[in-house]
Amino acid sequence: MQRLGPMGQTFTILGLESSCDDTAAAVVRQTDDEAAEILASVVHGQTELHSAFGGVVPEIAARAHAEKLDVCVMQALEKSGLSLSDVDAIAVTAGPGLIGGVMSGVMCAKGLSAATGKPLVGVNHLAGHALTPRLTDGVAFPYLMLLVSGGHCQYLVSHGPEEFTRLGGTIDDAPGEAFDKTARLLGLPQPGGPSVEAEAKNGDPKRFRFPRPLLDRPDCDLSFSGLKTALMRMRDQVAGEKGGLTRQDRADLCAGFQQAVVDTLAEKTRRALKLYLEHDPTQPTVAVAGGVAANTAIRTALQEVCAEAGAEFLAPPLALCTDNAAMIAYAGMERFKLGKTDGMDLTARPRWPLDQSAPAMLGSGKKGAKA
Repeated sequence: MQRLGPMGQTFTILGLESSCDDTAAAVVRQTDDEAAEILASVVHGQTELHSAFGGVVPEIAARAHAEKLDVCVMQALEKSGLSLSDVDAIAVTAGPGLIGGVMSGVMCAKGLSAATGKPLVGVNHLAGHALTPRLTDGVAFPYLMLLVSGGHCQYLVSHGPEEFTRLGGTIDDAPGEAFDKTARLLGLPQPGGPSVEAEAKNGDPKRFRFPRPLLDRPDCDLSFSGLKTALMRMRDQVAGEKGGLTRQDRADLCAGFQQAVVDTLAEKTRRALKLYLEHDPTQPTVAVAGGVAANTAIRTALQEVCAEAGAEFLAPPLALCTDNAAMIAYAGMERFKLGKTDGMDLTARPRWPLDQSAPAMLGSGKKGAKA
């Protein structure tokens, strides 16, 4: 498709994100193929609201989004020095995610669009993560993407703004979900990823040997549910023998668990990269995005895998690993430049696979494939 508008045209997009427990708004600007600029990015987290429940409560999250979305929009516009009349379009996460939160964002964006006459652009939340390397580094298509977050984990070849081929993914728990469950099992605060990583720094990763799931299979699929169960059994065994867990026991359990995740992702990335290079050996670029991409040990391991293969490794700044609206604004900009917008019939979608042609990995139901 042709780019929308004449050469030298500048696009300014307001983005909204509310798919899980972060309410966010951002303003992103780009002129032609020059580097995109994040003029403002505002994120209001909900950690305190959910801390007593050991995880995200969808109903609480949805209500918090409804209360904070307009505040985030006003703050983002204020920080950017712009008004609604200055933006070219309004992009919003339309799925996948917790349906109440996604609906809150979509309804807010529809209201803004109706009031201002600005075009509405629905964005796949996963595409937001998958296109982040283009926002931050201007990487050209195609490239290999590891999308690794709390609810998703998959290897994708990014061919275009809306064209992705899945090479593999998780058949059960995503790594972020496994980190959260591990934190709960060990009495650590949520979100579990940062808590487990912090504990692991003081632990011995070799003391407890955990399984490396699906490494006996030659494909790029992953599984982390059994790893979480193995940690629970090891915790119970140690606690039973000693009458409880010491601080060092907990640190060693975290270190062993994290190392198992690191080793698994490293090997599966090695295989995915090999598959990718068989089809496109001229541009070996591997990018990682999603909340778990903030884990230092995982980043280091993936960087080493890429160095072995002579591939470039790209990881976004930590603030753009977790859910944010800058990636939604940018992904919306990619769609808008292709002349794609949505009407007031835009619906919130709890499920929305990036690779529509790939078979469902986590089953399918009336609402469509889960992943």
